[in-house]
Amino acid sequence: MTTRVDFEVWSTTATLVVTQPSAMDVAMAELRAELTAIGDACSRFRPDSEISKAMAHPGREVALSPVLNDAMTHALRVAAATDYLVDPTVAAAVIAAGYDSDIADVVATTTSRRSIARAAAAPGAWRIHHDRDAALLTVPAGVGIDLGATAKALAADRAAARIFRVVGGGLLVGVGGDIAVAGNAPQGGWRIAIGDDHRAGSPTHQQVSITSGGLATSSTVARRWRTSSGWVHHIIDPRTGRNPDPLWRSASVAAASCVDANAAATAAIVLGAAAPDWLRRRGLPAQLIDIDGAATAVAGWPAAEWAA
Repeated sequence: MTTRVDFEVWSTTATLVVTQPSAMDVAMAELRAELTAIGDACSRFRPDSEISKAMAHPGREVALSPVLNDAMTHALRVAAATDYLVDPTVAAAVIAAGYDSDIADVVATTTSRRSIARAAAAPGAWRIHHDRDAALLTVPAGVGIDLGATAKALAADRAAARIFRVVGGGLLVGVGGDIAVAGNAPQGGWRIAIGDDHRAGSPTHQQVSITSGGLATSSTVARRWRTSSGWVHHIIDPRTGRNPDPLWRSASVAAASCVDANAAATAAIVLGAAAPDWLRRRGLPAQLIDIDGAATAVAGWPAAEWAA
């Protein structure tokens, strides 16, 4: 038996499922505390967030909280592991594309008359100096940091581990479609619907199950807005500062953690036609849906039941 709660957070939805219904209240308190901690540390939309304060002192060494230290560790690890296809220094490019505030505000205020600024390649995460052991960060002048590609998935991973330490049992945490599980899975595994948009009522391609680790979907149709140049979305190719050439509508990946799954899914969108081989070489089960709705299954991912 499982119990599920869904609620709004960060202009998206969060989900908590536990196998011990009596533990739900405690588990929810731990989840909300973790989401608050990640938001306080990582939000680029809040001038009072820790990352915003760090960027307000370019070229100076800044001491980090344990939460932001962990977030920077994963963001820079992911950048190196993806050959900088997923790079936290895309902040200026994301803002130039119009993603300059919370996504709900961007979608509500942008119109076909809004133009986008000239794109430029990301400065490169290798320019950031981060001493993980000492919890120190130095961001060079002219380099902005956007942790959006990793912080949401990290919140799921950290919350799942945190809740499991407190209540045990089995549990699933989802934040905006990024999913982490911990403990003993229900019989048959955690059943997860796969689609371009995680929100309730959206069409799904299939249902899969996992028993450990994480699963994430990156989509070009869920977080997008209109401009004078047409539709744009939140995924940026760091090499160009623009949206990747349109090939994949969404990419879903299973991995040992939600952070790794989300990083691989984002990299797949950026890579385009090279994505299946890239995922296969890394042994990452994935499903790629192209702009016409055709599905490509990689590295043991089951064939899609439906795609349109």
